[in-house]
Amino acid sequence: MRHFGHIAPEVRRRIFHQEPGAFTADSPARLLSAALGATLYSPATRPRLADDIVKQAGRGVVSMVLCLEDSIDDADVAAGEENLVRQFADLAARTGVEPPLLFIRVRAPEQIPDLVRRLGSTVRLLSGFVLPKFTEERGIPFLEALAVAEAACGRRLFAMPVLESPELLYRESRVDTLEGISRAVGKYRDRVLALRLGVTDFCSSYGLRRAPDMTAYDVQIVASVIADVVNMLGRADGTGFTVTGPVWEYFRVSERMFKPQLRQSPFLQVRAEELREKLIEHAMDGLLREISLDQANGLLGKTCIHPSHVLPVHALSVVSHEEFSDAADILRPERGGGGVLRSAYTNKMNEVKPHRAWAERTLLRAEVFGVANEDVGFVELLAAGITG
Repeated sequence: MRHFGHIAPEVRRRIFHQEPGAFTADSPARLLSAALGATLYSPATRPRLADDIVKQAGRGVVSMVLCLEDSIDDADVAAGEENLVRQFADLAARTGVEPPLLFIRVRAPEQIPDLVRRLGSTVRLLSGFVLPKFTEERGIPFLEALAVAEAACGRRLFAMPVLESPELLYRESRVDTLEGISRAVGKYRDRVLALRLGVTDFCSSYGLRRAPDMTAYDVQIVASVIADVVNMLGRADGTGFTVTGPVWEYFRVSERMFKPQLRQSPFLQVRAEELREKLIEHAMDGLLREISLDQANGLLGKTCIHPSHVLPVHALSVVSHEEFSDAADILRPERGGGGVLRSAYTNKMNEVKPHRAWAERTLLRAEVFGVANEDVGFVELLAAGITG
């Protein structure tokens, strides 16, 4: 699979200076954690879940979470488990189909080995489990259960803990909670693919909900938690983990964004009005602002609950030609001793040692999301993805 793999090769050649690289569920963890992109959640009870997975893969989704937790009623858990076993069997029976990276969000540790046993040979389609309300005390049993299940099935299975507990939000317990989480995920570092932020749960502790024109970073109590999580768990010194952006709750909002650019864009040979309407349908100012702020604050990828969110996340994850040029310059072997150089775009200073970690992360993102051509921006990437 690859990002933007659903669009025509000739279009990819037109928009990318460096095309997104291919990867599989067996690729190195470092690559997969960067490649998660927009992780689309779906209730595990959906009766045509296998069809949904195939359809979303055809639209560019590369990671999905099949949820047995908050997205379904307590009374439906057993039915959801049974449905997952049936749907995995359905997927496994289809030839020529490459599903996205698939994860199951469970409620209790004992579900992990039980589901792996019930999936049987179709466990080969599973990449791991999402662990809810993760703290050291609650998380260790999940991670131990994952290790048992992995040994039983002989397949590498990843964990994606969700950081969403009140103990992490409350000021008096935050540092101790973060230190405990750090110990837990550090002990199982090889199995932890990424850490996910549960901002909706954070807001619920104070009866808050951000409006569609506001981002998580406008809610100061939430922004402070994100900052502390990145501070302790997202460091670029080799001790950190990929931390993904929080869910965006809104879709199909008002008609705004990028109208002037669309009217002027000759990028694809379709009627300007048709392209404009397609982009407006997918355009959400708040979502785009939040994705940009996620990246500025050290987060990569995003939890998504609606398919229309996927393409904006991926389009904004593509490395610009300017970013790529700066990163490549900084990491040239002859720059190993440090120093300062002028950007090839002649608009900024690149200081080799302080900017090295940024450059390394940028080139990793370029490997999985690609590098846009010099004259290609977000609108063109979004247009290409929508029209296929």
